[in-house]
Amino acid sequence: MTRLRRYTGKAVSRVLGLPMPTTDFTVRHGLRVPMRDGVELIADHYSPVTNRPAGTLLVRGPYGRRFPFSPLFAQVYAARGYHVVLQSVRGTFGSGGQFTPMVHEMADGADTVAWLRDEPWFTGTFATVGLSYLGFTQWALLADPPPEMKAAVITVGPHDFSASSWGTGAFSLNDFLGWSAMVARQEDPGLVQALTRQLRGPAELSKATAGLPMGAAGRQLLGTGAPWFESWLEHPERDDPFWDRLRFDEALQHVEVPILLLSGWQDLFVDQTLEQYAQLHRRGVSVALTVGPWTHTQLMTKGLTTVVGESLDWLGAHLADHGETTRSTVRIHVNGHGWVELTDWPPVMPEHELFLQPAGRLAATPPSQSAAPADDSSSTFTYDPAHPTPTVGGRLLASAGGYRDDSRLARRNDVLTFTGDPLPADLYMAGNPVVELAHTCDNPHHDIFVRLSEVDAKGRSRNVSDGFLRLDDHTGPVRLELDAVAHRFRAGSQIRVLIAGGSHPRFARNLGTGEPPISGSQLVRATHTVHHGEGGVSRVVLPAGPKPPSAH
Repeated sequence: MTRLRRYTGKAVSRVLGLPMPTTDFTVRHGLRVPMRDGVELIADHYSPVTNRPAGTLLVRGPYGRRFPFSPLFAQVYAARGYHVVLQSVRGTFGSGGQFTPMVHEMADGADTVAWLRDEPWFTGTFATVGLSYLGFTQWALLADPPPEMKAAVITVGPHDFSASSWGTGAFSLNDFLGWSAMVARQEDPGLVQALTRQLRGPAELSKATAGLPMGAAGRQLLGTGAPWFESWLEHPERDDPFWDRLRFDEALQHVEVPILLLSGWQDLFVDQTLEQYAQLHRRGVSVALTVGPWTHTQLMTKGLTTVVGESLDWLGAHLADHGETTRSTVRIHVNGHGWVELTDWPPVMPEHELFLQPAGRLAATPPSQSAAPADDSSSTFTYDPAHPTPTVGGRLLASAGGYRDDSRLARRNDVLTFTGDPLPADLYMAGNPVVELAHTCDNPHHDIFVRLSEVDAKGRSRNVSDGFLRLDDHTGPVRLELDAVAHRFRAGSQIRVLIAGGSHPRFARNLGTGEPPISGSQLVRATHTVHHGEGGVSRVVLPAGPKPPSAH
């Protein structure tokens, strides 16, 4: 077993371009870690075979302690001299208690550290690593950081679940109904059941997201699992005290340990990662940021080499005392260009202004009000919640997320499309695009979805950045800040702006009635008008110029 492990470790290191393993390790499975309420959580301890361990790592998550989490968050570090504790959170994979997402992580994390202090092999200091929910457990611990904690590596890890689920005003339906179903069934026994879930899962989720009322349709998918789901739907206001235990804004104010943040432009949590970086950098905390061209799940596939390599470098510098890291403060991947090193995010960029024009044009000058006929000074579309505008690509947990051909959206009659002329030269964008719409709607209960896309020489359109906002009781002008991104629009390509009344099921459709999200079932259409003439001017402001962002 040891010989096979060494061979596998070396092979994986070659594939990922990592330093070779430095030691063998042993594993003790099924350690019982006591919590303050008498519940015991189960953990595995990976112990390096060395007299000079590099440090201790704590990894806490709900997805089990075997593949892929064991090799990616335990073995790779144990083989390089770190003691690793890989723990299943409350109510998952043998740990006692009931799993209620996010609620117990602050207290249980603190109790795990108290146990860790008394272990004879503990090195006296520790760091944390992990992605997604394994990142949330790190923020929960950092809300009241233990003195022994010396560093953290947080990959696509949110600190505020209310922002993830209701940050736009509409519930992130596809992601969190799908995630709830996955977690509720992940411990079902048997290979046949697992294969059945893989085959039926997407179709079952699609059926559930199409159903109304939303609470009952979700429960039909979940069965008796995921009892928390309805509670998320019942509290659509982010300032509701219900969310206090599911967010750790205070961690961004208290943390002092060096933190490496890793994300992808198409990750559903990238907005929170950038907020984390901005707050920590502003406070003078030692923080570094890497953002690649990835979705959430691609951080464990296409982005894995970068994630593991940079994590080892950060831990070596801040926990193992192997010397200072030489990396830049910010590393970003500019889509269509490559990696760029920066001193901060966002970089200083020129403003590139584009105006929505009659006949679906996009141009650098405002529309001529006197030249446009009255019926050409605005564009309208009707959003029908009975046939909602579909989600195509974007920041999703699902495999259908990421960069996708979205040409079919432009052809829909419930989507407005504005397309610019072919660019005479490359245009580099880095930051958050802003869209300002002179907009009205005949229904006060409506949503706005705006997408920035790039159309290639063959006429194929691909998404670059999105923005979404629920606008209940608002019928006037709209300002939308789209997702942050770094992107090169190639010479000869065209910039396109898409405007719709929704993106379902990424965001739960607006029923047009103001009924409670969990129980609403009545449907009312909404007719939108976007002005680009006498009724007002609509424009797009891109942080973009002729050169890629740089540290200078």
